[in-house]
Amino acid sequence: MEVRDDALAAEIERILESNTFRNSEALRRLLRFLAEKRLSGEADQLKEYSVGIDALGKPPSYDPRQDSTVRIQVGRLRNKLAEYYRTEGKQDPLIVDLPKGHFKLRYEEIPPPAAPPAAAVSEAPLPTAAVVPPPQVRSKPLTPVVLGLSLALVLSVTWAVIVTAQLSRTRERASGYTALWTPEIEQLWKPFLTSRRPLIISIADPPFAQFKGYGAYRDLTLNTWEDILKSPAVLSMRKALNNAEVQPNHYYTPIGEVNASFLVGKLLGPRVETLSLLRTSDLSFEQLANNNVLFIGAAVFFQNQLQGLPVQLDLVNLRPGIHNLHPRKGEPAIFEDRVPTGTSEDGEAYILVTHIPGPLGTTDIETFTSNRTPGRLAAVDWFTDPNHARILWNKLRSPSGQVPRYYQIVLNVKYKAGVPTETSYVLHREVHVTGNP
Repeated sequence: MEVRDDALAAEIERILESNTFRNSEALRRLLRFLAEKRLSGEADQLKEYSVGIDALGKPPSYDPRQDSTVRIQVGRLRNKLAEYYRTEGKQDPLIVDLPKGHFKLRYEEIPPPAAPPAAAVSEAPLPTAAVVPPPQVRSKPLTPVVLGLSLALVLSVTWAVIVTAQLSRTRERASGYTALWTPEIEQLWKPFLTSRRPLIISIADPPFAQFKGYGAYRDLTLNTWEDILKSPAVLSMRKALNNAEVQPNHYYTPIGEVNASFLVGKLLGPRVETLSLLRTSDLSFEQLANNNVLFIGAAVFFQNQLQGLPVQLDLVNLRPGIHNLHPRKGEPAIFEDRVPTGTSEDGEAYILVTHIPGPLGTTDIETFTSNRTPGRLAAVDWFTDPNHARILWNKLRSPSGQVPRYYQIVLNVKYKAGVPTETSYVLHREVHVTGNP
């Protein structure tokens, strides 16, 4: 059903200003661009290249055959529109959709609900009834007790109305969080949802050399304070700064870890009773024994915590990639990262997700590691995005339908400008407990 252009434009503005789209600037730009082309009658001429250039800011050298950014963003926009109409847009007069394989938005007008039929009214004159005057009742003044009870009743009803309205608004806000919760995501996070243990999200905080009175310095190859103090580069800079005092600095973390932590918090916040954030340098062995822990970062910053755990791991994340300690037929010994010489913001890396028991066997530890920060973000995305979670769950299942209690998963991610553009499953291994914790 066709609708007027002004109605379409108004619906697009409602969507763009919604809470669902508020933090998705790239999707807002893409939706506005597709809407403008639809309203101007140019949508049928849209191609993947022009969408990438004009809507997503790709350079003229952009090649859709090598870069799937447009397809990924269009898929995300389609899912985001569905989420909007499941939550905030349930009462909107229009539904905006983006059919698969097309760049032309589709609009459909929702007819208003039919009004109930009016009751038939008889025009026959009503019989005249005798008017009997009401009996005279002498009113009595209300006692203080009756007045108090009446006031309490009014206050109770008013409070009930307020609480009901607040609960309704809370459910409406919460529906945005539950819209993307699927059975596969439920199963992937089940050990953390059914446990009564608190959950700690631990973010890697790589060490920086802080020159007192000056700035901070970070070398990606220096991951302990002892190595930093012995570094020729640090010694040379300190000398150039008149032997300035050097102190450890743990106040910085990569943006990929921050975004990944946000995804986990958004997903688990309404469902886990106790959720906290802690930098890895402050995470103790005792906390691993008493809490469930999610670690997000480079594996080198979690190596000490993994020592002594009751498991034997077949896959280890070290430079230059994932080391396969017991390769099976056709598998390489190393899944090696590929970083072009031009920039470290573009490339291809491998991801290792490891789910193992804690030191006493009563807690769960899950690590999302990669040598590149886009890899850490992509790893968490596979555990929070419904489509990726479905693929992952089907890969983990055995022919009998069983899923290993503890496991390791290797994924591959391609990224551009520090943003994951394509992620794929590589393999997984079941992890066996080696003894009684």
